[in-house]
Amino acid sequence: MAARPLVARQPNERLQALIQEAGCSNAGLARRVNMCGAEHGLDLRYDKTSVARWLRGQQPRGRAPGIIAEALGRKLGRTVTIDEIGMANGKNLASGVGLQFSPTVLGAIEQVCELWRSDVGRRDFLSGSSVAASALVEPSRDWLISSPDPQVGRTAGPRVGLSDVAAVKAMTEALTQLDHQYGSGHVRPVVVHYLNSVVSGLLAGSYREAVGRELFAAVSRLTELAGYMAVDTGQPGLAQRYYIQALRLAQAAGDRGYGGYVLAASMSHLAAQLGNPREIAQLARAAQEGARGRVTPRVESMFYAAEARGHALLGDARSTQAVTGRAVEAMERAVGEERSGDDPAWIRHFDQAYLADELAHCHRDLGQADAAARRAEEALAGHPETRARRRAIGLVLLATAQVQRREVEQACHTGLKAVELLGTLRSNRGAEYLDDFQQRLEPYREEPVVREFGARVELQAA
Repeated sequence: MAARPLVARQPNERLQALIQEAGCSNAGLARRVNMCGAEHGLDLRYDKTSVARWLRGQQPRGRAPGIIAEALGRKLGRTVTIDEIGMANGKNLASGVGLQFSPTVLGAIEQVCELWRSDVGRRDFLSGSSVAASALVEPSRDWLISSPDPQVGRTAGPRVGLSDVAAVKAMTEALTQLDHQYGSGHVRPVVVHYLNSVVSGLLAGSYREAVGRELFAAVSRLTELAGYMAVDTGQPGLAQRYYIQALRLAQAAGDRGYGGYVLAASMSHLAAQLGNPREIAQLARAAQEGARGRVTPRVESMFYAAEARGHALLGDARSTQAVTGRAVEAMERAVGEERSGDDPAWIRHFDQAYLADELAHCHRDLGQADAAARRAEEALAGHPETRARRRAIGLVLLATAQVQRREVEQACHTGLKAVELLGTLRSNRGAEYLDDFQQRLEPYREEPVVREFGARVELQAA
């Protein structure tokens, strides 16, 4: 009988590095793993020899890899994944990081922390990945049918309180303002490092149930912001991963309204950027259905506006008109009731100027130039100077409507204002809007005003 070939094990360098980082001896790690296992109802009897075998490449069976990761995470004060300790055994391949809507809270923490860590490490698979429309729609289905998480509180790790949650919220607000004013190119690295270095440690800590819900809500919002910043820095594949995890964190928070916001304001806009109009409407309708009866009129207005964008890109003027009517009516209720204090913080930016902005897109895509110009002007009148990127986009929308009306000289004049404003930003989104406008000027490229505009754009870019 032929001898069975031997497969040489590779030393587990990842585990070795983490043990060194944690300042543990082999015996010390074994004790921590046994104690952690006991909390999970497991009678583990590892010793320093067991750890030595792991370092030589042996992988323990069953739940042990997860227990080892948790024990090291407690010592390090942050979440550690089984992939990070070199024991994923193909179950957590790097290319799939962030694409799963995890069925468990612990799995969600592991997913999102691995995403942040990979992003900080500038893993090539993240920045170069493309977006599949199905990978946007499938998480929305999981979100719609998932049962609420019965428990999110934890008893392991450093204590986390409401003051920690307040700090995350304050950081999110400050970073949002900087992003609006200067574009994501200046801010996104700060967000990602904060998530990886500080927020991951909070998720790995111990917190009461109520604090945990608040923590997941705050982290969901900051994760969504990081996703938007990925869009604004030209990384849609990375944005998709952040949005999926923000959706899952919102589920853990028990916040159906914010989950709907991630679908309608984030994922659907990503689908729009990628030219998937049917998915835009599907995602917005999923938001409406999943958050029905749990959101304010202002949130409803945003959900309807997102759906209208999808219908407009499909060229369905009748459906667009019907849904924009609902968006306007909901905003009128929001303004008329004068109960803005009832609105959650994450929707208060969506005012009449933002709605006009969304409607201007719809009219542009339907070729309704007069209405597009009117709505773009309305948006510009309402956006404050601090919304620099939004004002730049509004100027391009107005210039586009002017081209559609064959007001080429006026369009170039408006476009130059946008170019000047974009010069103060680091925003890929703004650059994409400008590229689209220049393509619309192509039929008039021989006109002196258009040639002059092109020269000014090239000078600005130099």
